[in-house]
Amino acid sequence: MTQQSSRQPADIECWLTDMDGVLVHENKAVPGAAELIQRWVDTSKRFLVLTNNSIFTPRDLAARLKASGLDIPEENLWTSALATAQFLKSQMPHGRAFVIGEAGLTTALHEAGFILTDQKPDYVVLGETRTYSFEAITQAIRLIGDGARFICTNPDATGPSKEGPMPATGAVAALITKATGREPYIVGKPNPMMFRSAMNRIQAHSETTAMIGDRMDTDIIAGMEAGLHTVLVFSGITQPEDIDAYPFRPDQTMNSVADLIPHV
Repeated sequence: MTQQSSRQPADIECWLTDMDGVLVHENKAVPGAAELIQRWVDTSKRFLVLTNNSIFTPRDLAARLKASGLDIPEENLWTSALATAQFLKSQMPHGRAFVIGEAGLTTALHEAGFILTDQKPDYVVLGETRTYSFEAITQAIRLIGDGARFICTNPDATGPSKEGPMPATGAVAALITKATGREPYIVGKPNPMMFRSAMNRIQAHSETTAMIGDRMDTDIIAGMEAGLHTVLVFSGITQPEDIDAYPFRPDQTMNSVADLIPHV
């Protein structure tokens, strides 16, 4: 474990953590993840599990995590869909949106007071879906051309599947940008806004909040830009030999969240 910050894990009051590669890997709990969650619960630490995936509602996600061996209440889950809905509500309460996405995104926008429509929407909101429709993408391009603002839940270009990588939100956003000349505003990681909205959700302050992630290019840079204590674990994407490629450093590195348990 390396340490670069004057802040220690024991000083942290609130925890944000990525999900895939940190708590779960290929639908199985990472060793130590369940114990870490239980430690936070036992010590009344405020925490949120973050994911850029906008497909699932928190209830669905909680059920999927339980099947993986992690018991995480739905109120402790924060998705890019929820962050996007909160952002749009702050920008234009009771607005209108044309949405490409699944239940996680449509439910979040409904609950934020948005009307979902293809008739003169204020926003085109692009999220994750397992079945992107060329017809819907064409409609989005035309609506953006007519003046709708372009919002994207997350920038991930590909997502995992059993057969290998598949196109994800960022790739489809690039297609729409090429056709319209309009870049989307992206709410999810590495936009630190996702972390700020998460901190607002649990009334956390950056000085006493940490972010645990497995990717330098999303979790760690966004945590750093949000002023958080950053912890990089090597149970996911970024490996020790990859760190030198980046011009910034995590505050701590660990093999997995199991190494964090004695310090919290």
